[in-house]
Amino acid sequence: MKKFSLLIVTLLLISRLATAQTTKVSIPLTGNEDLVPVNTLISEVNYLGKESLKVVKTEENLDVSLVKVSDVDFKNGIIEVELAGKLAENAIEQARGFIGIAFRVNDDNSKFECIYLRPTNGRANEQIRRNHSVQYTSHPDFPWYRLRKEHPGEYESYVDLEVGAWTKIKIEVQGNQAKLYVHGNSQPTLIVNDLKLGNDIEGSIALWLAIGTEAYFTNLQVTKIN
Repeated sequence: MKKFSLLIVTLLLISRLATAQTTKVSIPLTGNEDLVPVNTLISEVNYLGKESLKVVKTEENLDVSLVKVSDVDFKNGIIEVELAGKLAENAIEQARGFIGIAFRVNDDNSKFECIYLRPTNGRANEQIRRNHSVQYTSHPDFPWYRLRKEHPGEYESYVDLEVGAWTKIKIEVQGNQAKLYVHGNSQPTLIVNDLKLGNDIEGSIALWLAIGTEAYFTNLQVTKIN
């Protein structure tokens, strides 16, 4: 009887997974009126042979810098994009070309999850800097420096990055977990098993950058899993 009950439960789980609805959409980053700059300036350019969106901060001392995709609500699913980050002109010494994706962004942009790259760390001559090539943060309560101090090595990792080069990333989000894949690799570069905003949050997707960065984005695709 116990084996029969276990079989029924297993079949129900398989059935639910099989019937889960997925919707994959390509989101244009040029000519898109649903992109909302938040403390950023955007322009459409051809960068290294690809039509793309160039993004820079309006003021370097502003904390949140995004380009929000206002017509996409995201909870669980897959975010794919090609991005390229390099140091902006007159960038400060601490700049690393910070560039990435924010997700589950709330309406007033005060809370969101974020995974980003530090391109200048990818091929640095110091191993410690290489170990900080990719990073997860949760705004506003879990910035990178808090996570690094309280959980060293847990929310960041190494991956080979080239400054200013197109880099393909994929972020898989399910409940409390997020996985980052880089360069089309089959294994994740970074796994986060405890997203700080919880597992029942829905919000927008946004292009993200930080201090001293000249950022480029193209080929944004989102797969929503209901």
